[in-house]
Amino acid sequence: MSLKFTVGDLTIHRIIEQETTFLPALEMLPGLTPEVLAENRAWMQKAGALDDKDVLILCFQSYVVKTPHHTILIDSCIGNDKPRPQRPKWNMKTDDTYLRGLAAAGFTVADIDYVMCTHLHVDHVGWNTRLDNGRWVPTFPKARYVFDKTEFDYWTETHAKTPVPAFGDSVLPVVEAKQAEIVRSDYAIGDHTRILPTPGHTPGHAAFTFGRGKDDAVFSGDLMHSPLQTRYPELSVKFDVDQAQAATTRRNFMERYCDTDTLCCTAHFPSPSVGKIRRKGSGFSCEAT
Repeated sequence: MSLKFTVGDLTIHRIIEQETTFLPALEMLPGLTPEVLAENRAWMQKAGALDDKDVLILCFQSYVVKTPHHTILIDSCIGNDKPRPQRPKWNMKTDDTYLRGLAAAGFTVADIDYVMCTHLHVDHVGWNTRLDNGRWVPTFPKARYVFDKTEFDYWTETHAKTPVPAFGDSVLPVVEAKQAEIVRSDYAIGDHTRILPTPGHTPGHAAFTFGRGKDDAVFSGDLMHSPLQTRYPELSVKFDVDQAQAATTRRNFMERYCDTDTLCCTAHFPSPSVGKIRRKGSGFSCEAT
């Protein structure tokens, strides 16, 4: 299994924290019918995206992208020591899987210039911070952390009404440490890194495109969670804040990248997680390269 990809003048590394069963497909995708699941069960199981009890298998990972100028980490996964009682596999973790994965790819936490979060859900911000003498401090000491303004404002408002643990322990400490960049969608890093607004899963969800002058790679975040959603873009997950908008965004994204050479790097598809978008019937597929 490859954890390293090169495209254009980019080198992309996958840092996997967990690849495991998550939720039953029919629960995760409210619009999915037992009939459609049955039609797609065989290829989904073969792809490692579904187990024999019809539970979706998801990968939880970061990507580290080396451009000619910067080392950029996308989505910081689950994290350690974080109270997540609703998710036993994430709750108060203490393993070294993630940091070992980073080291195996040849990086230390001090090598990261930017941390970019597609959105601010719990499993995309976890390693933004680590516990140090009872305090949450930025894990990546030299990094600027990039948060979309629409996304940040949405969670600031939500957190003010009812505390959102991940926002409190994995986002606000970065802001307090003055390492955050709260940006709009015209933000770019050099001539290689741009923001592509992809709202629906959350109000400020963003994909990130990389490449000089063209999109050599795109990081889709939670625009889609399962390969089934490439085949049927109208299937939204129950966690999408606006399921109709998420479906429209997903189809537009697929149309944009369909039959191009852009490498689509998904957040949660099972390994290899990375492929090229191709048309398949009235939907699409993400074909491993």
